[in-house]
Amino acid sequence: MDRQKDFVLRTIEDRDVRFVRLWFTDVIGTLKSVALAPAEVEAAFSEGLGFDGSSIDGYTRISESDMLLQPDPSTFQILPWRDEAGNSSRMYCDVLTPDRRPAPADPRNVLRRVLDRASGMGFSCYTHPEIEFYLLASDTPGPDGEPVPVDRAGYFDHVPGGAAQDFRRDAVMMLEDMGISVEFSHHETGPGQNEIDLRAADALTTADNVQTFRTIMKEVAAHQGIYATFMPKPFGRHPGSGMHTHFSLFEGDANAFYDPADEFRLSVTGRRFIAGLLRHSVEMSLVTHQFVNSYKRLWGADEAPSYVSWGHNNRSALVRVPLYKPDKAGSARIEYRGLDASANPYLAYALLIAAGLRGIEEGYDLPEPASEDVGALSAQERRVLGHDSLPGTLHDAVRAAEESEFMAEVLGEHVYEALLRNKRQEWDDYRVEITPYELRRYLTGL
Repeated sequence: MDRQKDFVLRTIEDRDVRFVRLWFTDVIGTLKSVALAPAEVEAAFSEGLGFDGSSIDGYTRISESDMLLQPDPSTFQILPWRDEAGNSSRMYCDVLTPDRRPAPADPRNVLRRVLDRASGMGFSCYTHPEIEFYLLASDTPGPDGEPVPVDRAGYFDHVPGGAAQDFRRDAVMMLEDMGISVEFSHHETGPGQNEIDLRAADALTTADNVQTFRTIMKEVAAHQGIYATFMPKPFGRHPGSGMHTHFSLFEGDANAFYDPADEFRLSVTGRRFIAGLLRHSVEMSLVTHQFVNSYKRLWGADEAPSYVSWGHNNRSALVRVPLYKPDKAGSARIEYRGLDASANPYLAYALLIAAGLRGIEEGYDLPEPASEDVGALSAQERRVLGHDSLPGTLHDAVRAAEESEFMAEVLGEHVYEALLRNKRQEWDDYRVEITPYELRRYLTGL
């Protein structure tokens, strides 16, 4: 750690860094930032930087507002865009109480606790997200009240000289400059919709990378005079944006999910991990689908999985077992397809990994895989096959989370209660809002 701190201090001087931005995340997943003068970085390493936690959503009460930011030197990076005043850099921070204990409200600490538990079971957890988003002409709707996409292209379309193609090139180069490895990028199904897939990394690094990714997408878009949004469902008639994430557990160098004798090359450990994801998926929806708009994506009749199921070559399933390279042990993994592009990655990954670990610990049985399109089945067929539905609205998700001991245990009482308060308020705000749909349908006919 001292060597990493020395490297940061030396790089700041050698690269003439004028601002060091300390990044952390609130309970909802909003990135927070404070700019530190280079001369203050050494003191921040040794003493932390004080701030008012009561001003951060979900952090603490006014009577307990004093908190500390502890920079993590392993996350230091020069930002690949230049401020007018000179070079800037960033470091992620752990949030501490004044007695230097991990703050219960810090989402990064929630994930770290779960990863420590996995380590105690002998596992290292790796994650690989596929992040979708829309590129729009601006952040304001067009004359018809809908956002205006930058193009009308579709899945895997190659548009020479198109705005999205130029955007993806610049965005991928900037991600690589930040040390974030990209597997591939392409145009998605919706107009102006894009996907960039990050290479596998340990789960904490991935969560940090997702936050950096969102910032870079918005920076590149702003530079090009357009707008990037991770809103789950900005268009009613086009697909929503998800963050499908692949998970794998390793015991040393061995992939704990791999069994060459199994039909799906899936070990008992892998099967129990999936069983844990399925069993706890409904109660976790408040984090995996945390906004009112999330349920428009979930139930929007596109590829978003609405029912609790798993399968192999089945993109209607909530959990999929990819078999691109069936005989390569290191490639064994499972894909959770329920995550929104807007989810808080720290809390979402903490819950998903904890659910899988509980399935392993308690020996959950995995139901039969779904080979058919689960959404195309009748309600009776789904009942017979045991495919429960995910919540239909944010209100339903709040109700499921309120009854969940699992959620309270994994998130901790502070984050759990803060999240419930925030989401109850969001639903209360939404249910009294008069929408354009209501005006169109009822204003002149009644």
